[in-house]
Amino acid sequence: MPALTTTPDGFLLHGEPFRIISGAMHYFRVHPGQWADRLRKARLMGLNAVETYVPWNAHQPDPGGPLVLDGLLDLPRYLRLAQEEGLHVLLRPGPYICAEWDGGGLPSWLTSDPDIRLRSSDPRFTGAVDRYLDLLLPPLLPHLAASGGPVIAVQVENEYGAYGDDAAYLKHLEQGLRARGVEELLFTCDQADPAHLAAGSLPGTLATGTFGGRIEQSLARLRAHRAEGPLMCSEFWVGWFDHWGGPHHTRDAADAADGLDRLLAAGASVNIYMFHGGTNFGFTNGAVHEHAYTPTVTSYDYDAPLAECGDPTPKYHAFREVIARHAPVPGEPAPAPGAKLPPTSVVLDHRAPLLPLAGALAEPVRTDDPPTMGDLGLRAGFLLHRTTLPGAGEGLLTFAGGVGDRAQVFVDGAPVGVLERERHDETLPLLVPRPGAVLDVLVEHMGGVNYGPRIGSPKGLLGPVAFNGTVLRGWDCHPLPLDDPRTVPFVPSAAATDAVPAFHRGTFEVLAPADAFLALPGWTKGQAWINGFPLGRYWNRGPQRTLYVPGPVLRPGANELVLLELHATTGTRALLTDTPDLGPEKS
Repeated sequence: MPALTTTPDGFLLHGEPFRIISGAMHYFRVHPGQWADRLRKARLMGLNAVETYVPWNAHQPDPGGPLVLDGLLDLPRYLRLAQEEGLHVLLRPGPYICAEWDGGGLPSWLTSDPDIRLRSSDPRFTGAVDRYLDLLLPPLLPHLAASGGPVIAVQVENEYGAYGDDAAYLKHLEQGLRARGVEELLFTCDQADPAHLAAGSLPGTLATGTFGGRIEQSLARLRAHRAEGPLMCSEFWVGWFDHWGGPHHTRDAADAADGLDRLLAAGASVNIYMFHGGTNFGFTNGAVHEHAYTPTVTSYDYDAPLAECGDPTPKYHAFREVIARHAPVPGEPAPAPGAKLPPTSVVLDHRAPLLPLAGALAEPVRTDDPPTMGDLGLRAGFLLHRTTLPGAGEGLLTFAGGVGDRAQVFVDGAPVGVLERERHDETLPLLVPRPGAVLDVLVEHMGGVNYGPRIGSPKGLLGPVAFNGTVLRGWDCHPLPLDDPRTVPFVPSAAATDAVPAFHRGTFEVLAPADAFLALPGWTKGQAWINGFPLGRYWNRGPQRTLYVPGPVLRPGANELVLLELHATTGTRALLTDTPDLGPEKS
């Protein structure tokens, strides 16, 4: 018998009445050196469980490749730490997770195949899922409750009722988990909508809801869907995520606390989404594509009770008070904010232009027409397309099908324009100075769509490129994943301004490592690394103005900051501050 079971009225854990009071915290969005601290703060707020997704694309980046279980992806260690803190775990292995994560967690090597019907009983899809579960579950089984571990429940798929109605697919996943040794309680989650619940749930599996308000109505819809059993909100949305160019979303702490109070007063179980949001480090952010393509920012703070840097917020204290009305809360004092690095200026006095380096960073692939990133097996980063223009003069450069997701165009190394999927750009006026001028198109992957039918939308140049109606042939294509900027050959530079894509490097001293926030006044758009750790994407479009620097990334003594600036900089300095700036708020 599984450790967690259901009754007509609620849950039993090891035969005793139990209510789940959980919070979402994704291990892959938090530096491993901070997992124990964040889990302790979850317990001190009054949580008895934490929930996490499992991103397939991060754990199996290559088809047929091994499972990655180290660093930010050391899920077994995360589960051990949760158990040591006395917390249970709700595990959500997908295969699709949404999560505002690149591609919703589905691997690009899978989604780039247009013939596969994603999230369906298509045997090409379920076969790939089965092979993944064959790798994933054996190292996790010792951490399931049946083996004495902390995992008490496992999710089947994720909000499937908003996507499809393939009951055979859901049944395949359920049977696949059981056949591979998962004895724990299985659950589905769907928005509290009758049609979604009907399409996304399974007989004999706990059906839960996702919502942020209308508490009584949402619980009533859950009860109408299932006449008996535990009521649970598996995602109680207490904040929201941000997109580049939009506002920073917040939710009033008192309003969110009132919703939590009403949920608990109704006897429901809850998973707070998010308890601690963390960060989309590197190139891992997702995107939404409804009327337009809108990528998610680097911060996943989510206006959660525990801020991106791990500090308790007013929402943390309000939630702790609410939980104390309904369940035991530890008698220890609430945690204090963490130490911050004193303000530190960094001079970036070494430089390496990107376009001339392309050949050294990646061997070119010669093609007649420009390939997509998927064609070249490029999961993230950049793809540089290079060819020559046959004649001189004015004309129109046409990109049939547009770009995915953002393209910078250069003639003989000089920037001439930008095209964005977000704006549906397909043309660019061009002045070609000479026959044989070099045309460079640097395409940036801004994040894979994580929700809806456009998951797997291709990246790169999405069709032929023509100048004045003549299709350009013969391209040298350089895949640039930019996993490790430490291989870049920097040279000293005292230039105070720059206008072409280039790496910039500087060093700074740290006495005692602590959390910090990287501010980049005078810089435009690019990627940042400290000591080789990928902090993520910055962009002066906002709303986010600083990047979170986890304390464990720093070391006593000399540290290195590297920026890939894609456009222009009007200075050579960056600043490590003690205060985040996520932008103007929208409640």
